[in-house]
Amino acid sequence: MEMKNSLYKNNEDIFKRMLLIRVFERAVDSLFADGILRGTSHLAVGEEATAVGAAAGLSDLDYVSSNHRGHGHFIAKGGDPYKIMAELFGLPSGYSFGRGGTQHMADFSIGFLGMNGITGGMLAIATGAAFSIAYQRSDRVSLAFFGDGASNQGTFHESLNMASIWQLPVIYFCENNLYAMSSPARELVSVENIAERAKAYNIEGIIVDGNDPEAVKNAVTNAADKARGKGGPTLIEAKCYRTLGHSRGDLRVYRTREEEEEWTKLDAILTFKQKLIDTRELKEEECGALEQETENNISAIIDRCKSEAKTLGIM
Repeated sequence: MEMKNSLYKNNEDIFKRMLLIRVFERAVDSLFADGILRGTSHLAVGEEATAVGAAAGLSDLDYVSSNHRGHGHFIAKGGDPYKIMAELFGLPSGYSFGRGGTQHMADFSIGFLGMNGITGGMLAIATGAAFSIAYQRSDRVSLAFFGDGASNQGTFHESLNMASIWQLPVIYFCENNLYAMSSPARELVSVENIAERAKAYNIEGIIVDGNDPEAVKNAVTNAADKARGKGGPTLIEAKCYRTLGHSRGDLRVYRTREEEEEWTKLDAILTFKQKLIDTRELKEEECGALEQETENNISAIIDRCKSEAKTLGIM
């Protein structure tokens, strides 16, 4: 089985996909604020490098399971931004025909096993997918995105234990954005680094800078290669930060604006863009053109969804 990734050929592809997630999520935030979209959503502004870096380290055939903050994971794996937006608008053209909403979308054709509103639920799904891979003697691997809060769930410990015993081809990818809803991870997790918990299950634990998409890609690539070589599971902890609140309406009273400002300086969109300019992989004007093109594409998607919603009488 040929392992290839058709989405990410170079760093420009990584930057473009990160931009796409950022602009998409910012647009969704505005649509909720304006009352055009209703309910709630969990946005991944600030965590683009973890989603894209991880997806870039996998092959087209590999599986990904996601959590409640999954739009970015879906787009990073190749999900169609129009169909995701259409789902949020409640349109029949959405991934779940407009009936699932933000936490209930999947596309098995690209290996995206779906988002999950149950904290820790995606861990068991990815482990089950890895068992099926091993049973079929396939070269695929499975990756579960989860947050620091989910590392305290029973499914985390059960999944890592089972995967270790059976040496399953699975990557447990923790996006440690420092907060489980409003609770600091330092007050809820018994170890300084979640990657340390790998020791209890006799598997490898790795810490990576979640604002460096290349570092994330390399860590996932190595873990995937090891899994394909029957080397078993890996726990990767990516240190990152969500710019917005846990969900819509979260005023972030539990953290300071000074803390947010410090993390903003590390924003992967800004730092990776500057790196591409410094290494002459892209010119500054080319980055600007890509940013404008992405804004235009998402605006066109929103206009299309609004038009369809009006036609159907649901807006």
